[in-house]
Amino acid sequence: MVARQLDEQISGRFPVGKRLRVLDVGMGQGSQALRLARAGHQVTGLEQDPKMIAVARESLAGEPEGIRKRMRIIEGDGRDTGVHFLPGAFDVVLCHGVLMYVEEPDPLLAGLARMLAHGGLLSLLVRNGDALALRPGLSGAWADALTAFDTTAYRNRLGLDVRADRLKDLTSTLAGIGAPLHAWYGVRVFTDTAADGAEVPGDAQTLLAVEEKAGRTDPYRGVAALLHLCGVRG
Repeated sequence: MVARQLDEQISGRFPVGKRLRVLDVGMGQGSQALRLARAGHQVTGLEQDPKMIAVARESLAGEPEGIRKRMRIIEGDGRDTGVHFLPGAFDVVLCHGVLMYVEEPDPLLAGLARMLAHGGLLSLLVRNGDALALRPGLSGAWADALTAFDTTAYRNRLGLDVRADRLKDLTSTLAGIGAPLHAWYGVRVFTDTAADGAEVPGDAQTLLAVEEKAGRTDPYRGVAALLHLCGVRG
């Protein structure tokens, strides 16, 4: 779903066929980075977890030479982008599933914005701080749901204590760092409560169509588990 949304923003902002310079901060196993390299873009993946890096490198090693040449992997922290890259070095910067692990996200976001060329796209995927009560509420965990209304802290499915972000706060932050919000989507509106490892339903394409529609439609997108925000460097 995020890939579809990202491709929509890229195709609407850049000329067709342009080879973009992409930075994926906290790339994890490299799924998004590798997908963009296959699409012809020059991609740099930044990741600090050695296990994730090993998985990404193994996946990259199985690709044709042309794709391998278009993607490089750097071990590092997203808060140190200024150490590795020059300002304005990228057309697109991704930061997906990272902010929830960062106690003070504003310095990180400011650094990411500096990496963007004029008109560049900043793509953020965050936990929705305005919808934290939904999952416990729908599962009948009433005490947890009640607490969730007044906090942005939560425990994720890995058992880690992390944090969520509210749309209005990130909108303000993006404006302040010179990459104001251009578009936003909801992700996992109806499927967030599905069990890990649940079987893919037979009508998966219909499910995706529903999620895609909900992710761009009010009021549904506002209660999605995740928010996908796209800012543009002014």
